[in-house]
Amino acid sequence: MAKTPKSVVLGNALRQARLGRDWKLREFAFRLNKDPAILSRWETGERTPAPDQVARILTVLGVEGDEYENIMTLAFGTHDPQWMPTTLPEQRQQMAAYVEFEENATAITEVNPLLVPGPLQTPDYISAMMSRDDIAAEEIPARVHTRINRQHILDRQTPPQLTAFIGQGALYQNIGGRQTMTAQLRHLVGMASRPRIHLHLIPFGAGWHPGLESTFTLIDSSQINTVAFVGTRRTTLWLHQDYDVNAYKRAVEKVRQVSMSPDDSARFIHELANRMETTTDVPPANLA
Repeated sequence: MAKTPKSVVLGNALRQARLGRDWKLREFAFRLNKDPAILSRWETGERTPAPDQVARILTVLGVEGDEYENIMTLAFGTHDPQWMPTTLPEQRQQMAAYVEFEENATAITEVNPLLVPGPLQTPDYISAMMSRDDIAAEEIPARVHTRINRQHILDRQTPPQLTAFIGQGALYQNIGGRQTMTAQLRHLVGMASRPRIHLHLIPFGAGWHPGLESTFTLIDSSQINTVAFVGTRRTTLWLHQDYDVNAYKRAVEKVRQVSMSPDDSARFIHELANRMETTTDVPPANLA
């Protein structure tokens, strides 16, 4: 069977558990009475061990408690057509896996009708959002730092290609006030000048398009074929089967058809930032 997001995450967890206990691959395979090639494929997600095999691996490694339970949770449903975790431990594992997929991404496409996409957000913009959410004030600086660190993939010598479709309404949201929004717009213009970042503005007059239904992201990575991520308030739905992923690829093309070109988008955002700096006559009127 082909790799799935969950099989990759399970394999990574097994590999980290082995390395954390100083077992070399061949030595541990011998201890399990398994071919090292099979164990290697389990750890890369190319093949998936049955739950009883996962339990034996963890037992031999001496894994116990929460770590044992968390990894065993990943052992079930690895080849289901979607992954939508409902428990907090599995949600945390999924988030850690998402960050790893970002790290190995060759291309990222995000459609967001109401907010600036995460890879393009400024620290003040992120902080302003978190301060209005159910996040303790003392946790916000660390979370902002983590979010900004994830953006460093765009600073690599060969960064992934980022294509961002942003609803025009996102530019007028009062997130953090006029100064924060103006700085965020300036940041967008600067990032859009990079050769591997393509920013498309979806104008108010675009009419209906699939981006109005939900925020979604497509990631192509060196680990696995394209995966679609559909965000919700409490969790994220991961889709990896071709017919699902292709539906979102078609949705991207429909959004592209009604979006402005990168040059026109950057020009519009630049002019809007200038207006925000020089006049209060920019909607929403309560930007301050």
